[in-house]
Formats: sequence, C-alpha cells, structure tokens
Amino acid sequence: MFVLYVFLFCLLFFVFSNIIQLKIILYIILSGCIASDIGGFVIGKTIKGPKLTSISPNKTISGSFGSIIFSIIVMNLLFLYFLNTFSLNLIVISLFTSIGCQIGDLFFSFLKRKAKFKDTGNFLPGHGGIIDRLDGIFLGIPVGFLSLNLIY
Repeated sequence: MFVLYVFLFCLLFFVFSNIIQLKIILYIILSGCIASDIGGFVIGKTIKGPKLTSISPNKTISGSFGSIIFSIIVMNLLFLYFLNTFSLNLIVISLFTSIGCQIGDLFFSFLKRKAKFKDTGNFLPGHGGIIDRLDGIFLGIPVGFLSLNLIY
C-alpha cells in the first residue's frame, strides 16, 4: 500500500511539474521542512528540557515545539509573500508538514540505531551526514503536499 502512495505522489509530481504555482508551493513546503529542522535544533539547544524519545536522545519536547513554530511562521510568510494568501488551513498544513519532518527524522534515527550507524557520511562533519540533513525532508514534503491537496 505504501508503494502505491509513493507511486501516486511521484505521478502527481511529474504531471504537475510544469505548473509554476506548483513549483512555488513545493519550494514553500521545502522551506518549511528546513525551518522545522532549524527550529528544532535552535529551540531544543536553547531551552533544553525533557527528552522526546529514546530513539534519538538529543531530541527534546521543546525542540519539537520549536520545530512546529518555525515551520508555521516560515511557511505562512512564504505563502503570503508568493501567493498573497493566508488562512487557518495553511497553519494546519504547516503543522502537518512539521510533524511529517519530525517523524521522518525519528524514523531514520531509528533505522540508524538498528544498523548501529552513528553517521551516514563524512560530507557534513558533525551533522551526521547527508541523510541526516535530508531525513525529515523525505517524509515532510509528501506529507505537506498531500495535506495541502486534502485540506486546502
């Protein structure tokens, strides 16, 4: 069933790739994923607090909320700037995108723990490798795009 969803997402992505509004929307969702990652790191390191899960011991509850807040702010500002639109539905879409990014990040952390890998490469030293920078994006963009199609 998951393969079917991935296929449908890729098919929609391919079919609509020539539409400029879609490119802007995908850019906004990608920016929201990046903001989610940055917000989780900055707020988590600043406020600290209780750990979110044992899968990834550096993730905190405050970082999770910071991730959501940064994603909501960045995505809604970009929607307002590029598409001149704002609604409460866009806040919900930003929330789903951020949660998708966090779940993707936790999922890849879980896989790395099971495989007994700390880093997935040396290209970005201290960051865990390329996969660690992209893990939230792998799930965040499809979740954001599908929630946009379902909600807005």
